[in-house]
Amino acid sequence: MSPLRRTALAAGVLYLLTFVSIPILGLYATVLDPESTVGAGTATAVAWGGVLEMVVALACIGTAVVLYPLVKRQNEALALGFVGVRVLEAATIVAGIVVIMTLVTVRQAEPDPQVQATGAALIALHDWTFLTGQGFLPAVNALLVGPLLYQSRLVPRVLPMLGFIGALLLAITFVATMFGFWAQVSSASALLTIPIALWELSLGIWLIVKGFQPSPITAGLAADPASGSGVPVHSGQSG
Repeated sequence: MSPLRRTALAAGVLYLLTFVSIPILGLYATVLDPESTVGAGTATAVAWGGVLEMVVALACIGTAVVLYPLVKRQNEALALGFVGVRVLEAATIVAGIVVIMTLVTVRQAEPDPQVQATGAALIALHDWTFLTGQGFLPAVNALLVGPLLYQSRLVPRVLPMLGFIGALLLAITFVATMFGFWAQVSSASALLTIPIALWELSLGIWLIVKGFQPSPITAGLAADPASGSGVPVHSGQSG
């Protein structure tokens, strides 16, 4: 397997790993219910949700780190921006995990109006953290890495085009939710979120199954004999 193929495979697997958090809505359902902020309940399901979200956070960073050495050859500024925003997205996910586990602790307190208010505030904090981190930043990521893949033709251009459409629709539902046009968990929000999810899913599957297409920016790439890591490096030609 060539170093370039390994890079595509790693990026594809990491993109698919970002979908392991799909079950968290069910795992967090009880603890995020305003009617049961305080009361008995197992924290096991919530803890598993936190584990899955941590996997997603690390996979988010991984997708950018793996792709950066390659896509920076197309545009280094956009590639660096992609890494930065991907790290920011991961940071908001981790912040959400901290909030949700704090909420689990609050649930174990004795019923009290002050505790109820604290729980409600934590739920709101989690919802807004989730909306910002996983409900908006993926749109920014698509607008950063999409042009790199589109211009370089590393993947079929229909894939980044889907990313552009998904980014626009995700931004629309983000703004609509912020201004109260519809709830964060609603049919409208779910419908407008599907394209961005399809973009990342289809990109991950393509990279695993097909890898990168021939492109001018892949010319001269080879394994680094010093590191033995198989990470693509430039063979000596200029940018």
